[in-house]
Amino acid sequence: MAKNKRIKVAFPHMGTISVAWAAGLRKIGVEPYIPPYTSKKTLSLGTKNSPEAICLPYKLILGNFIEAIQGGADYVAMITSPGICRLGEYGTNIHTTLKDLGYKANYIELSLYDGIKGLYNFLKEISGKNDPILIMRAINITMRKIFAIDDLDAALSYYRAREVRLGEAERNYKKALKLIDKADSTHDLKKAFERAMKLMSKTEIDPSREVLNVDITGEIFLVNDEFSNQNIERELGRMGVQTRRSLTVGSFLKDAIIPKAFRPPETHLQRAERMAKPYLMRDIGGDALECVSDVVFADEKGKDGIIHISPFTCMPEIMSQNIFPTMREEHEIPILTLIMDEQTGKAGYITRLEAFVDLMRRKKRAKLGKLKTRI
Repeated sequence: MAKNKRIKVAFPHMGTISVAWAAGLRKIGVEPYIPPYTSKKTLSLGTKNSPEAICLPYKLILGNFIEAIQGGADYVAMITSPGICRLGEYGTNIHTTLKDLGYKANYIELSLYDGIKGLYNFLKEISGKNDPILIMRAINITMRKIFAIDDLDAALSYYRAREVRLGEAERNYKKALKLIDKADSTHDLKKAFERAMKLMSKTEIDPSREVLNVDITGEIFLVNDEFSNQNIERELGRMGVQTRRSLTVGSFLKDAIIPKAFRPPETHLQRAERMAKPYLMRDIGGDALECVSDVVFADEKGKDGIIHISPFTCMPEIMSQNIFPTMREEHEIPILTLIMDEQTGKAGYITRLEAFVDLMRRKKRAKLGKLKTRI
């Protein structure tokens, strides 16, 4: 490939993750190709060319890649994992499918559990540069943007559940996200983040509104991708529910990428290994261990409920769901399980959310009533 040509690299979408990885690629002189955000067309392309029983994230990722290649991407980059989840087989199957369809784009994988070394080697291979300082700067800006976006998402959830004018928080969020996206250095990012949070604080809220607090757990792709979870956080926000994602890209980084010396005292996975016992004694793949522990954690924190989202046919999450009935004997927190695929209808989905919110609200009011009686 000619030295003066900037290659175009595409990643699959998962929520707003493109804002972070695009910054890292630009830092090393590679042009990020961001395919159209996931849509019904994306899903149709992926479903048409996927095995029938494969899970929803696979179909969406394949659809993203097809659209990226059709749009001119030179490389499509896929994450892979050595674990017992089917994610480890995604790469081989997607690569084979793209070749069978006649697409010429290069395919490259990024191993999730190779830590900083894996990220370094990936960026080195993509850019053709072996400049440790440049590549570490690229990794640094990528990770810092991920953490900034996690904080911005949390702010959106807070304001959306309390906003006076419907949609104002999300409009401010989109403007704030653009500020984060434009920052190309850690110095600029710090300033952009401060401006972004000030912008979010301009959302007019009703401080007297009765707000429920709900944790969202499940398969990490569905938890973080608004298309595949049918924008569950927006729907809940309209019902006066503040949400917290138990699994985020940032929490994953703390477990798999960031060196131990720089990690918090207890990461999500470490907490999962402690709290999941005695319901689940070991990792069975996917995010099952974390999901089981998240129920215990949410109950301890006094959350009003927890929602578990998983793709149809995802075996680790099926195992999690089968453990929840046993957990209900010791934990009073309401649990709603949602299984998503390309056939999931919006109307029935919203009805289930409304019923769950009504259940939590009645339960919370009854609990507050008992406390007042005792006083």
